[in-house]
Amino acid sequence: MLAVQEIFKHYEGCPLLKGVSFEVAEGETLCLLGTSGSGKSTLLRIIAGLEQAELGRVLWNGEDLAHIPVHRRHFGLMFQDYALFPHRTVEQNVAFGLRMQGLSVVEIQQRVKEMLEKVNMLSFAKRRVTDLSGGEQQRVALARALAPRPRLLMLDEPLGALDRALRTQLIAELRYLLRESKIPAIYVTHDQDEAFEIADRVALLHNGKIVQSGTPAEVYTNPASIWVAEFLGLSNLMLGKVLSLCPLQVKTDFGCWEVGCKAPEGLQIGDRLAILLRPWGASVQTEPGTENVLSGKVVDVVFRGEGYRLVLQCGEVKFQFYCEKPLGVGEMIRLYIPPESVICLNEPSI
Repeated sequence: MLAVQEIFKHYEGCPLLKGVSFEVAEGETLCLLGTSGSGKSTLLRIIAGLEQAELGRVLWNGEDLAHIPVHRRHFGLMFQDYALFPHRTVEQNVAFGLRMQGLSVVEIQQRVKEMLEKVNMLSFAKRRVTDLSGGEQQRVALARALAPRPRLLMLDEPLGALDRALRTQLIAELRYLLRESKIPAIYVTHDQDEAFEIADRVALLHNGKIVQSGTPAEVYTNPASIWVAEFLGLSNLMLGKVLSLCPLQVKTDFGCWEVGCKAPEGLQIGDRLAILLRPWGASVQTEPGTENVLSGKVVDVVFRGEGYRLVLQCGEVKFQFYCEKPLGVGEMIRLYIPPESVICLNEPSI
């Protein structure tokens, strides 16, 4: 449906978007994930027609939208600050876009009622939006964006102004509404937890490019780069030299590691390679052995619902793992990390 092809854009004389490409399929929710200032919001504005790209194309079902004005694209855009009309009631805010479409009064009333019921705000229809809480305003903004039945819905940090408890509640409602409506959506956020909860697919934007895309599980399980791993909170990174290719073995300052995946194409013995120890799957080593073993001191243990987060101090470096049972703070242990929990990142240095 939507195809974004090789978008370039400068901001204040510096390159912001450097050939961004991605697609959004019918009924799919794609999350654009990246740090603040990475160009996510600018990209949405280009898709909406509010800004122009310097190079590249935005296509809808193969049609180039370059000369299609904003109102004829039939795309919905919901901002972080909601952009509601403070002097109007809830139902008047939701009806605004419908009046712009020239619908009849009866049809507008029916559509407003339908949307407010979907977001559980029908009883607030006559209230001014200034009398609503942040979460209630978010629901009204969503109803207003959905009411015109857009071909594509774009949400720019829609929950960013809310506290975590309210975000957790609303993200579930939003996920349900998007899937029920079957409207393709682009959801922008810098919060990985938020992205993983709502997205069918995530695309990580860094240094003006999409550096990795895939399902939340694919991206989290197999980060494509050091930046992706660190951005997702996967900090158990090491740098070493390749000892063998089959199986792939890497020697680091923390021991020798067998990696549970094939060697990247072109990798040679002696090359430097970054590896990541996944935080799951580790077990306390009781038998003799040195390969895939990390020795250190337990400096922190925190209960995390389904297990315990363990922080292991190894020299000057701390590593995090999850285990089913707690270990004592101050205890010296040896953790075995199986090869399938060790992955390589095809980059020369950390």
